[in-house]
Amino acid sequence: MTTPGPSMRIGDDERHAAAAALGEHYAHGRLEAHEYEERVTAAYTARTAAELERLFADLPRPAPVMPPVRYVPVPDAYAPYGRHPVTGQPYSDRSKVIAGLLQLFLPFGVGRFYTGHYGVAVGQLLTPLVGLGVLWSWIDAIVLLAGRPNDPYGRPLRN
Repeated sequence: MTTPGPSMRIGDDERHAAAAALGEHYAHGRLEAHEYEERVTAAYTARTAAELERLFADLPRPAPVMPPVRYVPVPDAYAPYGRHPVTGQPYSDRSKVIAGLLQLFLPFGVGRFYTGHYGVAVGQLLTPLVGLGVLWSWIDAIVLLAGRPNDPYGRPLRN
């Protein structure tokens, strides 16, 4: 819908909008009660846009409507992957699913190399020579997948 020109005839929508705007001016104390009644009566009997404009000639124009402000979360520089909901610790940049799958399918400490636990990883790499290294790696894979593992800095691994 376009705004009608000064000599353009108006409809009920424009009359109702003008009456509502006059009500706002009255609520702000710019009009006295008798002035408000006169102008609202004139708004409802107006036929053209020019007649409505005369009702607002001595009143300030309404401020432009600002769009609502949207909330945009600010990223946490210390927790780019989020925080644990209970402890508030930042999540690690490593995934426990990837670590567990690496540990399960490459049972030579690869999952622990991925998480940064190099001592355990070297131990699992060297124990296949003894015979129990593959079993240790598979049990460790289950611990990584089902438990709450941390990286070397104590941050919980992401899911």
